[in-house]
Amino acid sequence: MGQPANPSPSRAGRNLPAAIASAVVLVLIVVVSLFTVKWLFGIVVIIALLIAVREFVDALARRGVRVARTPVYAAAAILPALAYTGGLESMATGFGVIILLAMVWRIRRGTSGYVADVTASGFIIAYLPFMAGFLMITLAADNGPARVMVFILLTVSNDIGGYAAGVLFGKHPIAAEISPKKSWEGFAGSLILQCAVGALSFVYLLDALWWQGVIAGAVLAVTATAGDFAESAIKRDLGVKDMGSLLPGHGGMMDRLDSLVPNAFASWALFTLFLGSGIVVT
Repeated sequence: MGQPANPSPSRAGRNLPAAIASAVVLVLIVVVSLFTVKWLFGIVVIIALLIAVREFVDALARRGVRVARTPVYAAAAILPALAYTGGLESMATGFGVIILLAMVWRIRRGTSGYVADVTASGFIIAYLPFMAGFLMITLAADNGPARVMVFILLTVSNDIGGYAAGVLFGKHPIAAEISPKKSWEGFAGSLILQCAVGALSFVYLLDALWWQGVIAGAVLAVTATAGDFAESAIKRDLGVKDMGSLLPGHGGMMDRLDSLVPNAFASWALFTLFLGSGIVVT
């Protein structure tokens, strides 16, 4: 009997070889951009955001929600740049301006569906470019690439620990009606691995205290898992399995940003708390 046309998904619901290949390519792009010219990583972030916004806009359109596309796309390009060059104050100012622009922009289509469309526009702007802007503030620190690398290691550890423990031991779903494959055992795996990676990365990459890394690992395990569930809830509400098909084995760009987006804010807050802003004013 011949081989099936497509590899069967793993127990966790993924085409594992394709998922690994896609992840390796993404990691190479991120690492090369991060440790060559620092702002190149910002370009990578903006491109990823623009793709994710497109996926989100298209998914909402299939449900009859028409966001203010131009302000939303502008936010994906402008807010991260403002965050990198001007910090939190510049990003917050840009956020306010773009929200107002989205409200005015949508009026051109009349009043039917106005509230839903403007609300969805504001949600996308806040959920993606604004939250991702905190990663750009992290990048702007003098040791920004090291901080971003720790953020990436912790977030990736969440996926690896959760996947391994979930496949091997997962029996008790956290919220089966939202994401049936996410189990308490998987969350425990994420928590343990992230705390270990956090301790090591804080000591060896940030020259910080190990217990600060443990706290960071624990907090980011919670925020990453919450981001996973939020994305699952969004997809169930929109009636889609994946937000896109760009990344083999993963789905769309939004399907990869689900845990990264909340962790961008959480990691910035923890780095600032434990290490300071990292920006030396000369």
